[in-house]
Amino acid sequence: MAREFDVIVLGAGPVGENVVDRARAAGLEVAVVEHELVGGECSYWACVPSKTLLRSGSVLRAARRVPGAADAVTGEVDVAATLARRDYWVSDWDDHGAVGWLASVGADLIRGHGRLDGVRRVVVTPTDGGDEEVLVARHAVAVCTGSEPVVPGVPGLAEARPWLSRDATGARAVPGRLAIIGGGVVATEMATLYAGFGTETTMLVRRGLLGTMEPFAGDAVATGLRALGVDLRVGVSPVRVARDGEGAVVIELDDGSTVTADEVLVATGRRPRTTGIGVETVGLEPGASIEVDDTLVATAAGAASGADAPWLYAVGDVTGRASFTHQGKYQARAAGDVIAARALGRRVDGGRFGVHAATADAVAVPSVVFSDPEIASVGLTTRQAADRGLGVRTPEVAFSSVTGAGIVAEGYEGRARLVIDDARDVVVGATFVGQDVAELIHQATIAIVGEVPIRRLWHAVPAFPTMSEVWLRLLEADGRPEAQA
Repeated sequence: MAREFDVIVLGAGPVGENVVDRARAAGLEVAVVEHELVGGECSYWACVPSKTLLRSGSVLRAARRVPGAADAVTGEVDVAATLARRDYWVSDWDDHGAVGWLASVGADLIRGHGRLDGVRRVVVTPTDGGDEEVLVARHAVAVCTGSEPVVPGVPGLAEARPWLSRDATGARAVPGRLAIIGGGVVATEMATLYAGFGTETTMLVRRGLLGTMEPFAGDAVATGLRALGVDLRVGVSPVRVARDGEGAVVIELDDGSTVTADEVLVATGRRPRTTGIGVETVGLEPGASIEVDDTLVATAAGAASGADAPWLYAVGDVTGRASFTHQGKYQARAAGDVIAARALGRRVDGGRFGVHAATADAVAVPSVVFSDPEIASVGLTTRQAADRGLGVRTPEVAFSSVTGAGIVAEGYEGRARLVIDDARDVVVGATFVGQDVAELIHQATIAIVGEVPIRRLWHAVPAFPTMSEVWLRLLEADGRPEAQA
């Protein structure tokens, strides 16, 4: 006999948990299917461990930039203590606490691999190898299966047993030599981490660092990595990889050179995890992102499956909209609420910035790269604004113009840029580069989402002497507004 629930959620990572939370808050009966740890990638293998590991080195370098504190710093990062702190924050890869939370909100956890089997049907293969179970959703199925790393088809690379992101954040010991293939966020953060640990680190980057961001951001991170001792090789690609007789990884590059390391980390991007979950049974393509509308309904599933009402939702990385944990959780809150609204016959508020719409995915997606210096950005870059045909102004200032930055670190280096839409006179993008800029980005996010006119921002007075005074410098660079008629 099939078991019935109002809502079935595939995947119990942060995204799935938030769908569960909102649907249960409305009183719906919810089952969540998970074949790994409840809490997902972010909690055990990505955001939480990586940022915990990076913190020790960033604090040490920050202390060395402040006279008085610098004199008290006598050693290097304690690697064993840093790894132990990581273990604490990932709960030693034990999901007991997360499982307890699911029980506390009244959700049913089903351990196993779930796959779609037609409209509102999910088949679960239990983790313990028991008999398959059929689940039926009265109202909705939400696919929250996330993404997985991509290994390029370089001859010998897969056979060389490369590290993926989980290996880098879950390492029990630090290699003496590490080669990193890629120039994105994972690559730059792990280069920062392992170089800070004292590992001889080489980065192999085909084009440049952080190519989707403002160019000055990637340039600043490149300078910072080289200062940490990273051998940054730009404009090269591996053509062959193999392990030698002693277990070392030998990487042949297209410029004729060779790199030898103890481990090689592949950080060349991720793809949606939609293979093996039965999406083809409802007319979707395995391996591809699931396209959704702003209420997170899978737009192609209804017509293909013959359903007469929205029932399949996709949330988080699996949609390809904005692959960040915080953005996936934002989508999940909207999805859980709209599923409940439709199930209970309530009004759906799916318009721009409606409570049931993930509008910010296209307007204000914040991100932070925890490199040295940090990169914090939100909204459009200058190039993205131009691609959309917007006429923009881009005031830019150095953080050296801000007293608070000089207090934070001697000789503080960094830059900030706003992207301002000329037609509407509102901020549509912002980038901050420098030590400890991560906490500045929410101010910009609020300005963009709130569509605060530049004229009004002049009345948002930053406290002195804080880093936030960079906002005043940016407005001054843009020019004082004229008096209104």
